[in-house]
Amino acid sequence: MNITNKTQVRVFVFSGLTDNLELAPFLFMIFLHIYMVTVVGNIGMMATVHISSNLQTPMYFFLSYLSLVDLFYSSAITPRVLFDLISMKKAITFVGCALQFFFFAGLACTECLILANMAYDRYAAICHPLHYVSIMTKKKCLCLVVLSFSIGFLQSSMQTSCIFSLQFCGSHIIDHFYCDVPPLLKLSCSDTNICEMITVSAIVSFVLSSFMIILISYTLIISSILRMKSAEGRQKAFSTCFSHVICVSMFFVSVFFTYLRSHSNVIENQHKMAAVFYSVVTPMLNPLIYSLRNKEVKRGIIQAVRKLL
Repeated sequence: MNITNKTQVRVFVFSGLTDNLELAPFLFMIFLHIYMVTVVGNIGMMATVHISSNLQTPMYFFLSYLSLVDLFYSSAITPRVLFDLISMKKAITFVGCALQFFFFAGLACTECLILANMAYDRYAAICHPLHYVSIMTKKKCLCLVVLSFSIGFLQSSMQTSCIFSLQFCGSHIIDHFYCDVPPLLKLSCSDTNICEMITVSAIVSFVLSSFMIILISYTLIISSILRMKSAEGRQKAFSTCFSHVICVSMFFVSVFFTYLRSHSNVIENQHKMAAVFYSVVTPMLNPLIYSLRNKEVKRGIIQAVRKLL
């Protein structure tokens, strides 16, 4: 990550979620509880998958890494939001902003790719059940996870290097509650065309391609399920996919709303609300959805608790 500070701006200031001093403590308590549930839920999910013998399958292998990404993904944003709500200073150094963006962008892309891996796993399990074990080997699953992290942080390095090599010689107020591409590019007094092209390329290459993999996988999955003669078999197949579909829908809808929208027609507060959802709320909901909707995870949690006791 090559960051060259050619700017006069050394410190950025966030506009934040609110300027209302009376509302700030209320928001602080909400975000604090969300973050605590996020940390406990995702660590608990990773521990459950690791301890429980009935969860030693590719699906839950990917789920444990999704929880790991969600944990760090949320931690890149939420603690900073909590600090700004109680301090009301909302300032971040140039280097601090670059680091926050680097980890946020890297983990966001990694999450997209892991969700795509999980969709491919469900496709292999439902459409090719007899060859599932040979298709989703431990080595292949590990390689897919390593590839997801590598691609995620490679594109993040490119975006970070480009954005933070720009000159910021005007306003230092970021109209957001964390360092993100659109508000940063608005502040730059340099030519931002190259950075915009890199950002668009990253979104198209990784976010949209991941979404297309998921969409194609579930098209084939639904087609395969509808051909099943057993109603019980169809219900079981749908139930194994339901939690993943909810998680994918929440993440991609909020991301598309934020980045693939018309800036002139959408109020900035709506942008912030969508950003709150996919950067703060979604990492909390993912482990809860899998815990509440999946019987195997419930049994795994009980098994894990019994082993610990």
